[in-house]
Amino acid sequence: MSNGRSVEYINSYLNEVRKVVDLLDRNIIQRIVELLVNLRGRDGRIFFLGVGGGAANASHTVNDFRKICGIEAYAPTDNVSELTARTNDSGWDSVFVEWLRGSKLTSKDAVFVLSVGGGNIENNISVNLIRALDYAKEVGAKIFGIVGRDGGYTSKVADICIIIPTVNPETVTPHTESFQSVLLHLIVSHPSLKVSEMKWESVK
Repeated sequence: MSNGRSVEYINSYLNEVRKVVDLLDRNIIQRIVELLVNLRGRDGRIFFLGVGGGAANASHTVNDFRKICGIEAYAPTDNVSELTARTNDSGWDSVFVEWLRGSKLTSKDAVFVLSVGGGNIENNISVNLIRALDYAKEVGAKIFGIVGRDGGYTSKVADICIIIPTVNPETVTPHTESFQSVLLHLIVSHPSLKVSEMKWESVK
């Protein structure tokens, strides 16, 4: 790639980031904050589900919700031994739902999906998320999501879901996974949820 084309791509990508920011629904973000405040008030737990970049974001977010917001949170992908044992013994499609059963998911809790497509029954994509979401509905747990594209199965069954706007079909995945992190940091640092100061903000 020539230097001129490289700079053009950089400018294009960053302009897309600006467009995504402008298109995000602030009211949905505010509602998620309110629902999470309510969840903490009833001593509910959050179970973050994601694969690939979503799994990495889930792991980071578990830390932040526990440390900054004082909310009990977990991600099944953090436990590699259990994840691989369940995959080996029962198959990938059931790993999340069985993990949620083992965690005694209840109506006080929430499942929070971080996914690019949100799951798709017709195309048999992310069936592990779909089965987990069906189980969450069955027990009455709240369902949150930050997803891309059209939101997929997650947006259909969620109590509330942020869909990252598609501004370029060629960059759906990087924008979705990037903005999952951006929005989750916004949420955990929100004054209504933050109970512990972050290290560098506390250094004078």
